[in-house]
Amino acid sequence: MSRLAKLPTGAPRRALAPGVAAALTAGLSLTGCAPTSDGETLTVLAAASLREPFAALEATFEEAHPGVDVTLSFGGSSGLADQVEAGAPADVVATADETTMARLSDAGLVATPTVFATNVLTIVVPTDNPAGVEGLADLESRDVDVVLCAPEVPCGRAAAAVADGAGVTPHTVSAEPSVTDVLAKVALGEADAGLVYVTDAATEPDDVETVPTPEAADVVNRYPLAVLADPPAPDLAAEWVALVTGEEGRSALSEAGFGTP
Repeated sequence: MSRLAKLPTGAPRRALAPGVAAALTAGLSLTGCAPTSDGETLTVLAAASLREPFAALEATFEEAHPGVDVTLSFGGSSGLADQVEAGAPADVVATADETTMARLSDAGLVATPTVFATNVLTIVVPTDNPAGVEGLADLESRDVDVVLCAPEVPCGRAAAAVADGAGVTPHTVSAEPSVTDVLAKVALGEADAGLVYVTDAATEPDDVETVPTPEAADVVNRYPLAVLADPPAPDLAAEWVALVTGEEGRSALSEAGFGTP
């Protein structure tokens, strides 16, 4: 894999706020990765829905770069943007929509973003479908407890667009910070239904089932990624982008259920 030229240094970033630092540390610990003492570290902030394909690409990247440790931190896209704005020491950020990435691009905090994947929502219910949900209109019933992503999160904006387009007002009992939190509540039976990405629904085949949601086809999330304006490891960051947008990346994303832009 060829190395790309080092990206220009952007505007200086502010010191990392204590709360954000704690959030980033917690996110990094989820991967079980820690910087190596004798090699370089590549830190990637990524939307929660990218966990499966990016974990696969982590192994591919590390195999091709002996001594390099890829540290993945997953979370809601708006929270990741908060971390970047606060000066998180990361190299690459990947969000679940272009609106969130535009916030960073407009502030000069990232290089030119590249859209690398697409995704759509679907209704998920517990495997026994206790509320008998058969379609989007059923989510209006006060007998159906619905969980959605918070409106500031890409999956929340997409859910609102799907519902508004269908003229439906879901009986929402909880607004979660990420799509994986919505999925977890449905899988645990803490809600009767939720709207999650089709890729996330596929990760819990034993605990949730999907309900046909044709209305979601009109609301497609486009996923961009970008190298931060002043990354600690610029060459590695550029190579990660090349991996994700190349043949191996497309294969991993397709296997996880993502579409191509």
